[in-house]
Amino acid sequence: MYSFVVLIATSVPPARLASAMGWFWTAFSFGLGTLGAYLPSLTVPQIGELGTLWLSPVFVAAGTILCAIGVPSHTRPSADEGEDNIRELLRGVTILVENPQIARAVVIRVLCNITMYGFPMLMPLYLTGKIADSREWYTQEEWMRAWALMSAICLVANVVWGRLGDKFGWMRQMRWFGFGGMILATLAFGYGPRLSEGSDLALLGAAVLFGCSVTAFVPMGAIFPALAPNHPGAAISAHNLASGLTTFIGPGIATVLLPLIGPQGVLWTYCGLFLLGFALTFIIRPYQPGITDETGRSLPRAERANARA
Repeated sequence: MYSFVVLIATSVPPARLASAMGWFWTAFSFGLGTLGAYLPSLTVPQIGELGTLWLSPVFVAAGTILCAIGVPSHTRPSADEGEDNIRELLRGVTILVENPQIARAVVIRVLCNITMYGFPMLMPLYLTGKIADSREWYTQEEWMRAWALMSAICLVANVVWGRLGDKFGWMRQMRWFGFGGMILATLAFGYGPRLSEGSDLALLGAAVLFGCSVTAFVPMGAIFPALAPNHPGAAISAHNLASGLTTFIGPGIATVLLPLIGPQGVLWTYCGLFLLGFALTFIIRPYQPGITDETGRSLPRAERANARA
């Protein structure tokens, strides 16, 4: 999947890169989140979890056919080009040492999606009363429909945040609406059902807030190549490494800490990590055309307004 991130990053002008990434994440959210959550809410009651799992090869086959037909083919690289590609691939790891800004961006990329992957494991247990310090506020199907709503919000919000990030600043958007919003959304999922005694409005409101906040990180795919303009491929490789790590660390935090500090403790751990990401946004300074100078410092307001115009 992240091959598409590389394709976009190397094909789209930097000034419009966040907008392009917004469309990528819209497609991502539609598949993984909306269909991935909504369809099981319909099929699990009818054919069970195992039957639902066996539907997946149909979608895998469809995706394979679309890739074979729709994605532009590339010529086979020569031996020299192949060696260059290997060096560039290895630089995707060494760049973390060579470029501290990339290393910090990797941390932010890991942190921004920890609940996106942690919540699908934690929340079905917490909201349905299957673990200590929880009650059966909702059914499994109600949880899945709320998560599908969150993903449906992402379909629109990804595009909106991509455009806004290109116009008003990637880092500012991620700091206040990304990390700030995710802290509120995490607490809303944790305490909304408890305080409202299982109100549907509380669950759906938390899902909407989550979707509107997590999509504010759309510019991440644009920030990495902007921090290493001479090695965009290596920068995107570092981005993809961080993307893989977050799929492990998000559920891993819940797996390790849930028996020790309970669900509320896990939620506050997520919030603490979001606060760390919030702080890191102040020391990462990518070059964004029309928003910052080449050192990553914000341009004067008048210059930014002219650029937007």
